Amino acid sequence: MRDKIGVLLGVLLMLSVLLTGCAQGANGGSAATSGSSSAAAKEPAKLTVKMLDVGQGDAILIETGAQTVLVDTSDVDEQEKLKAELKEAGVKRLDKVILTHPHADHIGGMDVILADFEVGEVYDNGMPSTSKIYLRYMKELKAKDIKRHGLKAGDVLDLGGGASFKVLAPTEELAAKGAKQGYKHDPNNESVIGQLIFGDFKMMFTGDGEGPEEKEILASPLGSEVKSQVLKSGHHGSKTSSSKEWLRAVEPEVGLISCGEGNDYGHPHKETLKKYQALKMKVYETDKNGTITLVTDGKGYDISVEKGGAQQ
Repeated sequence: MRDKIGVLLGVLLMLSVLLTGCAQGANGGSAATSGSSSAAAKEPAKLTVKMLDVGQGDAILIETGAQTVLVDTSDVDEQEKLKAELKEAGVKRLDKVILTHPHADHIGGMDVILADFEVGEVYDNGMPSTSKIYLRYMKELKAKDIKRHGLKAGDVLDLGGGASFKVLAPTEELAAKGAKQGYKHDPNNESVIGQLIFGDFKMMFTGDGEGPEEKEILASPLGSEVKSQVLKSGHHGSKTSSSKEWLRAVEPEVGLISCGEGNDYGHPHKETLKKYQALKMKVYETDKNGTITLVTDGKGYDISVEKGGAQQ
């Protein structure tokens, strides 16, 4: 009898150990899964800005993790280069295309964009143009049923992933004047100028805006909100942009310049570079550095280039 009781107790003890072990294993698995999810949740979101090397023109790619956005599309004779740069970046769809103004070196790649990539919506300054490139892409937008919107100061575009684009120019008044037939246009100073905002990080996008448009922004209610760590140099580093007053208000740490090697305009102009040097800005140029890539987590930011280094 005692032997039977001993055997029974032994069996019960073994079952207890096995059940306890199974419970610990299940709890351990659950804890590991929970820890993994927590680590993934804490990993900071990233935003990437690429100033593409497309010669004497502008094409800047913004990737928020939720949307892919292109600001300007380079020149007509750089379409294949633009296409190659976007495909190298793995782009198949552009959720938004922002065109700062209708000069060929900013809208010249729209043919290849609309032909080779899926496009969500297009944004511009809302003003008509007689440019053949402009008229052609407007016709294509209608054919593809792609929505086009005019931007004005005060508008804010949600780029997803916590990023936004706050429009500083053109003003509503200028947009209204520019929409009237017979109005004499000054395309550079009708550029869409806006601030990319992601957490504490801000980057100023300037199109080809020059002194008059910079002055108009500074005099507006939005003039006190222009401070940005990074400045996309206005008009490819031309001396007609980056006024002392503008630079004093923006207080940039870094300047990014898109221009072609040995271009006929002499961009960037030495007068502009001297202003940047006086502010001890780090300066990167596509003609010297190739495509320039900026990555930010909303706090700090890192910049990498294909070749060379920052111009001091």
